[in-house]
Amino acid sequence: MPSFDTVSEIDWQEVRNAVDQAKRELGTRFDFRHVDSGIELTERDIQVHAEEEFQIHQLIQILKSKLVNRKVDIKVLQPGEIIASGKTKRQVLSLIEGIDRDTTRLISKRIKNLNTKLQVQVQGDQVRISGKKRDELQEAIADLREMDLPIPLQFKNYRN
Repeated sequence: MPSFDTVSEIDWQEVRNAVDQAKRELGTRFDFRHVDSGIELTERDIQVHAEEEFQIHQLIQILKSKLVNRKVDIKVLQPGEIIASGKTKRQVLSLIEGIDRDTTRLISKRIKNLNTKLQVQVQGDQVRISGKKRDELQEAIADLREMDLPIPLQFKNYRN
């Protein structure tokens, strides 16, 4: 029976490369010369710091452009509050990976509303969709791509 898995994963190597590129661009930008600012990648988030709030927004725009160039969806970034400490301001951008319970409910409800004979199974942080016809599976993929979800979706392990 044909099936595929719907997942939300992050390519960590591409994120690391994008952060490195953003750091290099930060070092060459004239408007950030003699400004205490930076971008750091930790295990599950990206920390941005600068002297002013508008500089933090500029750093995030630089980072987003580098992520897009590396084909990483910027929906994985979830910005936190801007925290002022001393003369610098910090913001943590959390990287969201995996499909949460509410989103799996939305996906399964959407698939069941297609009026096809597709079966949905939730397996941890991924959703397996299976059916008898490949055309129905392709229709399901197209329909899920049209959904406006807060996380990026990838379709993997397509089996015939």
